[in-house]
Amino acid sequence: MPDWFEATGPIRVEGGIKARTRRGTIGSTWWSRRFIDILERVCDKGRLSRGRAYARQGQVLSIDLSPGEVRAAVQGSRREPYAVVIRIEAYDERRWAVIEESIAEQAVHRAKLLAGEMPPEIEELFAALGIDLFPRDLDMDCSCPDWGFPCKHLSAVLYLLAESFDDDPFLVLAWRGRTREQLLGSLAEDAPRLEVRDVPFADRLADFYAPGATAHRPERRPAAAAPDLLLRVFPPPADLARALTPAYRRLADS
Repeated sequence: MPDWFEATGPIRVEGGIKARTRRGTIGSTWWSRRFIDILERVCDKGRLSRGRAYARQGQVLSIDLSPGEVRAAVQGSRREPYAVVIRIEAYDERRWAVIEESIAEQAVHRAKLLAGEMPPEIEELFAALGIDLFPRDLDMDCSCPDWGFPCKHLSAVLYLLAESFDDDPFLVLAWRGRTREQLLGSLAEDAPRLEVRDVPFADRLADFYAPGATAHRPERRPAAAAPDLLLRVFPPPADLARALTPAYRRLADS
């Protein structure tokens, strides 16, 4: 049955999940846009457009993401919300061990992920291992009677899923089977550690006050005073000059 069976429009709900973007495209980061680009390339544009309208109206009641699966409830024109399921392949422990080892070998990738960022090159890293980061094929199902693919209920969930990737890029990896905590814990363990040898202070006491190379300076000796300097600076009275001049000169030479 085509989707005109909801010609009367969906039942409006309170407290539904609404898309933040009120017009234009949905998704602002490179990873959410990558997901949307895949959808818009393989899905019917008209149904995706109606799905965006559903997402912006708040018709999606809930979205639950787990490894390999997203389940959601979407309110349509019928009293009972429609059940939506979207499945992708979740990678097993053996494959994730290879992925984490490959990430750990790339210091920049590891540092960005530990800082909460999703490096654009990570998609190429997955591809080099022969696996996909973003799904090419989606196993999707909705309990509505609409025969279109994807229906607007599925489309609404897909767009809101993209916005959730904007908020937390690690959800992309969680959908593939690795939570943020698991991945970052593994990368932190693989990070190189700087070892500093702790030398007891008593062992360093002998050279603690030793001057460094730049501390050595040539010995400075005071310049010799001119013999008659005191006479010029402190001239004696005229009647005593002759008597005191020899004493002043002896003092300057001492």
